[in-house]
Order: sequence, then structure tokens, then C-alpha cells
Amino acid sequence: MKRKMNWLVISCVALAGCGKLQNDINVPLPAYSSDLVVECYLQPGKVPELAVTTSVPYISSVLPQVPTDVTVTLTMPNGTLVPLPFNPNYRALIDTTAGVKFHSHIGRDPLVAKAGDVFKLDVVDTKGRHATATTTMLAPVPIDSVSYQFNDKTGSERKAIFLTSFRDPAPLDDCYRLQLHKGNPARGALLKSPEVDMSVEDRLLNGQEFVLGTSYRFYPGDTVTATLYHTERAMFRFRQSVRDARQANGNPFAQPSAIYGNVQGGIGIFGVLSGTTAQKILAK
Repeated sequence: MKRKMNWLVISCVALAGCGKLQNDINVPLPAYSSDLVVECYLQPGKVPELAVTTSVPYISSVLPQVPTDVTVTLTMPNGTLVPLPFNPNYRALIDTTAGVKFHSHIGRDPLVAKAGDVFKLDVVDTKGRHATATTTMLAPVPIDSVSYQFNDKTGSERKAIFLTSFRDPAPLDDCYRLQLHKGNPARGALLKSPEVDMSVEDRLLNGQEFVLGTSYRFYPGDTVTATLYHTERAMFRFRQSVRDARQANGNPFAQPSAIYGNVQGGIGIFGVLSGTTAQKILAK
């Protein structure tokens, strides 16, 4: 019994001494310079809106920082300057079920645009930060067909893939964004997050037919709306870099990923969503 007690005392002393092996190290972080972050997608027939936030250090709060001293001006193709007043819908930041995207600035009149029109964006704050961007509306690419194929299962396991077909124009470097929304558009289905949201480029299928398919995720009776956006390559690179950055975040084995966009003097993307739609109701 005495020998066991001695070993217990020695073990306790050894464990107590392990605390001395821990050293706290303070790593000095370099000064961080916050940038304006701009995200703006113009759509013909819709009121122009955009979100302006500021970048924050990696270890800071994840909540977006919305500056209130930013002036935004949209330059139309004919040179007309259109101010976009600060009128944020803060509710969209915290209520992801609202079906509305966040914006910090919004115009008053629906946008009138056609293929080839060039738009410019000017964003400036009282701290001297100044971001600019330019974008061109591309010609819409029509959807040739939408179709679906069910698996051979029954009951709740019976699901379908959805196929969207279109032909790529002859020039190289066309990029596309396809969104699939499930539900009745008349009841606000297109305002909700899409069931599928993918981006592709034409490097391997330039001038050929594209057939974009999904996994088995749609059910009999579903209403599926396909929206195909013809976008500039800058938007494709932006979406890909955001995806890569999210995947690298928190992964000690991943290479940090930079965000690529077309905003000068800041971070982000400015583009026109030139889209066409097609709808299909899956048979029950």
C-alpha cells in the first residue's frame, strides 16, 4: 500500500509540473487596411441594387460591416449618371428565409438595357476609399430544351435528374450561370435560394451544344424553372474564387485562395445578368 501511495504522489507531482511546459506566445499581427467590398448584378427590367460592405480581418466577427457613408453612382450607356441612394434592407442580413437578398443601395427605376450596352459603377466613401468597375451586357443565349429522367425506384425514392440544353456561340470565353428553382414562380419560388446554382465555361465545348444535368433530386409533380445567364468571364472567375476560398477556409492543408473580380480599388464583382428561362412540370 505504501508503494502505491508513493507512485500516486510522484504521478501527481509530474502532472503538476507539466503546466510549466506550456508557454503563451503573442504573435504580432500586421496592421489591416479595410477595403470596400462591392457586389452588384444588374438585370434588365429590375431596379438596380447592390451591396457595399467592408472587408474585415480574418479573426474578426463574421457579420458584414455595412458602411453608411458610401455614395454610389451608376453611369448608363448614354452617359447619364444615376445615383443609387443608401437604403439598406438589414432584415435580409439576419433572416435567410425572407427570400430577399441584402442590398445597401438601391435605385428607383427599372433598368433598361440591351446587348452591347456598357455600364460603369462608382463607389466612394468619406474615408477616401474609391472603387470603380465596368461591365457589358452580353446577348442572351436561348435555352433549347429542358427535360428530366426518373430513376427506376418507386414511392419516396422515385426522383429525377433535370437536363438543360443550349448551344454555345462560336466565340471563345463565353461563361454561363445556370440556376434551377423548384416551385411555382407565381408564388415567389424564384425569390428563394435555387435548388441548383452552377457556373460553366466553354473552353472544352466552344461552339457546341451544352447539356447540363443534375443529380437525382427532383420529385414527381415538381415545377422546375431553369434560368440561364450569359456572363462575362470576370463573373465566372469571381464565383469560382469565392467557392475556392470557402473550401480553403479553416482547412490547414489548403492553399489560401484570393478573390478575383473586376472591381478596381476594392473587392467584388459588377455585372449584368443577361438571362433566358424555361420551365418544366415533372409528371406525377
